[in-house]
Amino acid sequence: MAELSRRKMLVSGGALGTLGALGMAAPAHARSLMNWTWAPSGSVAGSGAGADPRWVWDEEADPLVASLLGRGAVPEVNRLLWGWERNDQPLPAGLSQDLREFIDKARQLPAWADRDKLETAARFNKTRGLYLNLLNGVGGGMLSTAIPKEARAVYYSKGGADMEDRVAKTSILGFAVGAPNAYRPDGSCMVEAVKTRLVHAAVRHLLRQSPHWPGEIPISQNDMLVTWHTLPTFAMRRMRDWKVPVTGAESAAYLHVWQVTADLLGIKDEYIPATWDAAYSQADQVLPPAMGPTREGVELTDILLGQLAEQTSPGSIGRPLCNALARYLVGDEVADWDGIRREPVWDPAVSAAWPALVKFREGLIPLPLVPEAAWVLDEAARRYILFYLTKGKETKIEMPTVNRPAG
Repeated sequence: MAELSRRKMLVSGGALGTLGALGMAAPAHARSLMNWTWAPSGSVAGSGAGADPRWVWDEEADPLVASLLGRGAVPEVNRLLWGWERNDQPLPAGLSQDLREFIDKARQLPAWADRDKLETAARFNKTRGLYLNLLNGVGGGMLSTAIPKEARAVYYSKGGADMEDRVAKTSILGFAVGAPNAYRPDGSCMVEAVKTRLVHAAVRHLLRQSPHWPGEIPISQNDMLVTWHTLPTFAMRRMRDWKVPVTGAESAAYLHVWQVTADLLGIKDEYIPATWDAAYSQADQVLPPAMGPTREGVELTDILLGQLAEQTSPGSIGRPLCNALARYLVGDEVADWDGIRREPVWDPAVSAAWPALVKFREGLIPLPLVPEAAWVLDEAARRYILFYLTKGKETKIEMPTVNRPAG
């Protein structure tokens, strides 16, 4: 597969999350499908045990959140954390000591985080927001539904019953990663990443109680890596395909902001690629065996593309155009797995028009004020999408207490 990678959001930047990394337990024969050979020497840690990430989860968050669910504390925790929004904001009073200690540790940037690179990434996100929102949102969303473990996990967890709300909450993390102030004191990326990490732990605990779950623990480190590669790795590969001019400093910085985000989401440093070459190598190992068609993925794709069509161009043109755009982004194989219809008119039109649009846009980028104007338009689009998905109601990332209702 030439264009494998993914993530779930909608037309928002970054992160089904990045909510993202939701995985369904693999069938018994899956252990034989992939031998973990990626060397930890290629990671930001530079070393590690080399354990297969399919059988590694989150030993810090998982027992904590299981305890919170067991003692019925999650609704109150969600209420207390509702107003916790800024990176520099103190935690609210009333949190239990174990949760407070976990969050205080989890919200810290790793020692290897580079503030200069994070600022360069913020500027890059500003000038390339159109591509990144499209790739991390629409492209990532279509790839995510072609990952059976993730599609089933999304479908059978609480969020699967209300995909607009699910996508909106996923988009919150994506917006935070792509924001100019993502890791500044007044930004929110550290907060949203930690909240997402708590959500993952809750879903791990709850999904194993679902009659639709085969019993193994979902959202392994491997599942999170698969999701991660459908965001920055997929986006960078496609921008290279489109010949978007990206400097070495911009490329390194864009990777770095996602490396830091991976750490805050609970991915172990020994699994986080240190370079793009290491990322491509890891992606080529973990993505192909993770992808394929499912009934749940087809159903989720239909919902997501229906939402996108209604947001962008309501009417008879909207859905065929969105189908063609999605197919162009992820390729025929993934599109067929997702049940995306072929569009005889729009498929060739999008394939011909997009490269021309990229060339035109890149010719304008160096002009004064164009990056700022591009950011204003991209930000307006993001705010509109989030408003649409939430129907104007304030939405926050919260831990679930139940799975998808039966029926």
